[in-house]
Amino acid sequence: MRTIDIINIIAIIVSPVVAVVVGQILQDRRKKRSDKMEIFKTLMISRGLGWSTESVKALNIIEVVFSDDQSVLNQWKIYYDRLCVENPNEMELSKIKTEGDKLLDVMAKSLGYKEKVTWETIQKPYIPKGLSDNIIQQQQYQSAQLDIMNAASIYFQQMKNESQK
Repeated sequence: MRTIDIINIIAIIVSPVVAVVVGQILQDRRKKRSDKMEIFKTLMISRGLGWSTESVKALNIIEVVFSDDQSVLNQWKIYYDRLCVENPNEMELSKIKTEGDKLLDVMAKSLGYKEKVTWETIQKPYIPKGLSDNIIQQQQYQSAQLDIMNAASIYFQQMKNESQK
């Protein structure tokens, strides 16, 4: 058997294995990028509306999904530390928003959107007035319901105490 025949046989055997391995590597990269994009999109969507279950889930998996990007992890740590302040005042709330925007900026750069997703884009979410009014009304309604329930609880406790006398 000639050397060229041996090389051809090896190529015939090895080629499918290499193709499968390369395909798997490319698929893994695509999945990782997709996961990163999902987090980024979720946080971009919720930046103007406040917290949602999805945005909290996205924040909680940053360390896993962006584990290979130290700049994102560093900014996440800064943002997380800001979020952990109890009863933040107006200045602290402003810092929390700024650090959250910085996190989005770092993520955009990490995903290759440095030129397309600018600082101005991040800081100007679109929130229609009707939607923000609706959110405020829902918060007021929930607060009023809580006040009613607390007042009813106090009333029934007083009635119970008076009946025991």
